[in-house]
Amino acid sequence: MKDVVKAQGLTKEYGDIIAVDHVELEVSEGEIFGLLGPNGAGKTTTIRMLTGLTKPTSGSLRVAGVDMVREPNRAKACMGVVPEVSNIYDEMSAWDNLSFAGQLYGAPKNEREKRAKELLELFGLYDRRADHAANFSKGMKRRLTIAAALIHNPSILFLDEPTSGLDVQSSRIIRNLTKDLNKNGVTIFLTTHYIEEADHLCQRVAMINKGRLVAVDNPEKLKASAEKHQIIEISFDRTQNLESKLANLKHVSKVVQAGDKFVLHVMNTSETVPFLTDFARENSLKIVSINTLNPTLEDVFVEMTGVSPEVMKAEKEQGKKAASLG
Repeated sequence: MKDVVKAQGLTKEYGDIIAVDHVELEVSEGEIFGLLGPNGAGKTTTIRMLTGLTKPTSGSLRVAGVDMVREPNRAKACMGVVPEVSNIYDEMSAWDNLSFAGQLYGAPKNEREKRAKELLELFGLYDRRADHAANFSKGMKRRLTIAAALIHNPSILFLDEPTSGLDVQSSRIIRNLTKDLNKNGVTIFLTTHYIEEADHLCQRVAMINKGRLVAVDNPEKLKASAEKHQIIEISFDRTQNLESKLANLKHVSKVVQAGDKFVLHVMNTSETVPFLTDFARENSLKIVSINTLNPTLEDVFVEMTGVSPEVMKAEKEQGKKAASLG
């Protein structure tokens, strides 16, 4: 299977700051590949280089077999790019948006009209084709933005935070469309701060931190690599002042309170459970539920980057607010 994206030693420097440090990356034809990373890790800079918006300081990059550094325009013609913020024109109809996108890519009129009809039907927007995009919901605009990026049949589709800011139903629609596009042969490269989304959609994921890739593999293998940290989820009939006490138990390395439950990272579940039973009895507690869990992709992410998804989401929202105020 050939590589649609191949980066070797990809590096970007801003003065004395190394934003991306010798990244090695291969995306195979027909896969959904995810890039995960906290704010400031180099994720955005990497995407900007892969899509031709930023020139690398050093290293090589080929997209669909085309040298991005030497022939950026030819390489860009092989890709569709969906930015986090929809870039369609509100004053134009859905049909005209796709037609205009087709013109930008040099598609002949009959071809772009045929393709526009196919995409609008696929994305459930054909009945609204004559409506101005200004009248669309955020989820509909997102679908139209993706359709516009596909008008020229690109070899690879870059999706930057495809479900960011969408409601649950719209997010589900976008995820299902992403799967359908991939089943129809579209290679997809996505970034997301929803770790669970990457786990469900991607055949492989890369995690970047401090400009370097710290992990590249399929989600299940990454989760298997973290199984040395076994997890117990337990809830009691009360929760006050228990977290620090649980953290002091033998075999427990970390405790996180999640609602009315406590998530314990332990070295051995079978040896820890008796201690929890004793703990409950000594503190006059009743165990409501207790489960052993396999590590999640989120657990791997936290271990690799040291940043929790909650912190990453909070930083992202702060960045959005700062941008809107600026």
